[in-house]
Amino acid sequence: MLKFPGIDPVIVHIGPLAVRWYGLMYLVGFAAAWWLGRRRARMQTNWDLRQVDDLIFYGVIGVVLGGRIGYVMFYAFPAFLDNPAMIFRVWEGGMSFHGGLIGVLLAMAWFGRRYGKAFFEVTDFLAPLVPIGLGAGRIANFINGELWGKPTDLPWGVSVPCQRFSQYCGGATTGWSAPMHPSQLYEAFLEGLVLFLILWFFSRQPRPRMAVSGLFLVAYGIFRFTIEFVRMPDVQLGYLAFGWVTMGQVLSLPMILAGVLLLFLAYRKRGVNHAPVS
Repeated sequence: MLKFPGIDPVIVHIGPLAVRWYGLMYLVGFAAAWWLGRRRARMQTNWDLRQVDDLIFYGVIGVVLGGRIGYVMFYAFPAFLDNPAMIFRVWEGGMSFHGGLIGVLLAMAWFGRRYGKAFFEVTDFLAPLVPIGLGAGRIANFINGELWGKPTDLPWGVSVPCQRFSQYCGGATTGWSAPMHPSQLYEAFLEGLVLFLILWFFSRQPRPRMAVSGLFLVAYGIFRFTIEFVRMPDVQLGYLAFGWVTMGQVLSLPMILAGVLLLFLAYRKRGVNHAPVS
């Protein structure tokens, strides 16, 4: 059994301002996307560095607005109906990947229209830039002590202090919880590192349009759908069906199907190829 290290979610207080790991990880994700995007642009004649800068700006807007609105709509809608102002209380936590994805897709459509780029040209360029941020966000979830997995007897199960996390201790406020799957770290590894390597090396060679976007949807969807089997469902929702179906799985399944469709269309039509990236 491993014990939760108890890292303070707040890195430092600067007067009334609290600098949190969660916010820092978002900055890490955006910075990584910007750096990787500029590297990709240098290898492709139809992208310049100014466009990459604007692309990341549009992406930030999509992630933040979409992630928050998506969380409220998918996971906390009754609370929103009771108190609509809660949508602005971002400091209390609550961001949804699937909502962020929708927000980013809308932002990319807006960006493409401004710069005269096809929608899938933009998303194929963006997809390999995303996983580092996803992995960083999951590490922040671990530091915050949220989104734990189910109890486990595996040697890497993590116990948390009941004084801080009584919800995992049946309400007790002393001692330690039963060991749980560190599902946040599973997701950081699969959705962050593994997904990045898959997409980065796949996109280094010329691919038909929609192929990189399709692979992103399929790979992320499969990783998320699988990890949901060991991740605890959101308390306010519980399991949606059959005693095991979670909201994360319901939202991931359409991603997988859409990704398979994009890959099928990409390799059937053999559209415009992308330049290789190194």
